[in-house]
Amino acid sequence: MAASPEIKLRPGRAPSLRPMVRTGLAALALSAVGGCMVGPDYVPPADPPAIRYTREPLGNPTAADAVRTVHGGSADQTFVSGADVPGQWWTLFRSPALDRLVAEALANNPNLDAAQASLRIAQENVEAQRGTLFPVVGANGLGSRQKAPGGALQGPLNDTRQLFYSLYTPQVTVSFTPDVFGGNQRQIESLEAQAENQRFQLEATYLTLTTNVVLAAIQEASLRAQIDATRKVIQAQTEVLTLYNKQLSLGQIAGADVVVQQAALSVSMQLLPPLEKQLAQQRNLLTALVGRLPSEEIAATFTLASLRLPTRLPVSLPSRLVQQRPDVKAAEANVQQASAAIGVAVANRLPQFNITANGGASAVRIAQLAASTASFYGIVGTVAQPIFDAGTLFRRQRAAEETLAQAQAQYRAVVIGAFQNVADTLRALQSDAQAVAAASAAERATGQSLGLIRKQYAAGALNSTQVLIAQQSYLSALVTSAGARANQYADTAALFQALGGGWWNRSDVKPAPPNPDPAKFL
Repeated sequence: MAASPEIKLRPGRAPSLRPMVRTGLAALALSAVGGCMVGPDYVPPADPPAIRYTREPLGNPTAADAVRTVHGGSADQTFVSGADVPGQWWTLFRSPALDRLVAEALANNPNLDAAQASLRIAQENVEAQRGTLFPVVGANGLGSRQKAPGGALQGPLNDTRQLFYSLYTPQVTVSFTPDVFGGNQRQIESLEAQAENQRFQLEATYLTLTTNVVLAAIQEASLRAQIDATRKVIQAQTEVLTLYNKQLSLGQIAGADVVVQQAALSVSMQLLPPLEKQLAQQRNLLTALVGRLPSEEIAATFTLASLRLPTRLPVSLPSRLVQQRPDVKAAEANVQQASAAIGVAVANRLPQFNITANGGASAVRIAQLAASTASFYGIVGTVAQPIFDAGTLFRRQRAAEETLAQAQAQYRAVVIGAFQNVADTLRALQSDAQAVAAASAAERATGQSLGLIRKQYAAGALNSTQVLIAQQSYLSALVTSAGARANQYADTAALFQALGGGWWNRSDVKPAPPNPDPAKFL
């Protein structure tokens, strides 16, 4: 329940609207001078007191003896502490086809378009709320045709012979709600924080999209390498099986050797269809990321040899990470929004003021509207103060305070997760270099071993079982090598994502379209 005493100020007639203007200006002055913003003022959270991402000083991802991989390039990388992340970090893989694919995704992906629309919605809501700080001016006109009572009753025109007349009443209404306690300004602050959140949601969508395109291309390259390795082994096993069949026909080997080789070939051939299915699905994923239908599959293909591993990796200072991660900045905006909501809740418990004024003219002929005697005006001020509401507004304020505590805890959780994300990626890259070097060495060794064993078998020095074991070892080494190299590429992309993706170093997000409304303030 709220008490709303009505205060009427100087009703009557006047030759002009200047008293209304003076009163409106006085109300504006009262709002500007006497107004205050209740509730807590937002204070940005302090940066985490961290000097490194890992417990001990960070070591570079270095492979033993600077091993050069079978798929091209070195497995060695160097962490550059304090270096900035480039805005188009994917160009460091030096693949023109990948660059074109990312550009197409940024131009056509509908998720990015939706995130941009969400940002524009939030920005328009901010501007709409700003309008509450200003008076609302409206105009209306009334025209009527009426019949006055005749006979012994006197008509309103003091002329019993004039029974029909017209009445014209144009008027202007001004309504103003002074933001005495800053409730509207806190609401604007809340909406601005929401727009900031949407801005970083857009950056997160941008970063996720570009990372997904790069990772999908790397996964395609890995699958192609595994398929090529499997086909090589199948070809080699087929050649051995052909040789065994010839030897069996000559009585040089037993039939069991042929059966064992046939079984090994069948196992290898079973590996191929699942890999081909994954490759087809990966192609569909890349096609969808660039905003196309599956029937419009992209033309570009990716192999590990077409990608180059970035050798110098920027590692932002820990004190900068919270300013670079879009998810951390979005969580910080949520904290500010919750802080401003407390001010809104507090202002709702305080008196609410409103000033309404109207002025115009009324006459039976249009020409008479300009006469001073036809003008009128009125000014009404109201004050509403909640007296008893069973604690509703108080509980809403307490709920807003708890929402702030929740947002602050969520912010801390996001910060911890961000540091964990970077630390995990750094550790992965350190292991990747060694894994790539070991896998490449194993691939070369098993390939050479298989070649020697096949020669020795052809000379009759070894049996078929040793050939079979060498084949399986070579197949496993080929697949492991391709997977290790792909993991190093993927973890490199993940590091750029974990550090924020360099959104602060680019300006390629499409701007908001111009406002088509020629009278946007009406």
